[in-house]
Amino acid sequence: MIAHLRGKLLSKHPNQAIVESSGVGYDVTITVPTFSELSQVGSEIALHIHTHVREDAIALYGFLRPEEKNLFEKLITVSGIGPKLAITILSGMASDDMIKAIRGNDVARLTRIPGIGKKTAERMVLELRDKLPPDGAEAVAAIPSLSAVEEDVLSALVNLGYQRATAEKALSGSAAKTGSFESMFREALATLSK
Repeated sequence: MIAHLRGKLLSKHPNQAIVESSGVGYDVTITVPTFSELSQVGSEIALHIHTHVREDAIALYGFLRPEEKNLFEKLITVSGIGPKLAITILSGMASDDMIKAIRGNDVARLTRIPGIGKKTAERMVLELRDKLPPDGAEAVAAIPSLSAVEEDVLSALVNLGYQRATAEKALSGSAAKTGSFESMFREALATLSK
């Protein structure tokens, strides 16, 4: 699965970028904010990628900022919102404004986005309100600085099916903070299985 793509920007359009990496041109669907921030054609760029696999196609969705990718991935978990609509949503409203609208239960503001009706906006609020990061200063304080090994342990626990918050709590309670991946992973897993 492709998670990050670095290469030469061959062409860009408001919803598409072609990025050449190692002689292969990747067709990446992008949002309007990402398009606006992209450098000129011919320059080196790096995109955070969400690979969406369907029965009949593999599609790449690219974002300059990881926060935008995370919001995209949360949007596609809402019933009735697929990747194309999620791109439209992210193109129709700034990420910060969308998070405030969802947290504030502002359905009227969300329905101003093309393709979003009242029912979809209500589902967005209902399903995403508690999953979104806190705003402003709270967000900075809430993000602990994790080492590369701790990030790997956290990723492994999430891949095993544990909720991220639960896995973070188990990891923060781990005494083997400076240990190897294996020791930290085993200790966090033991904490989670209690």
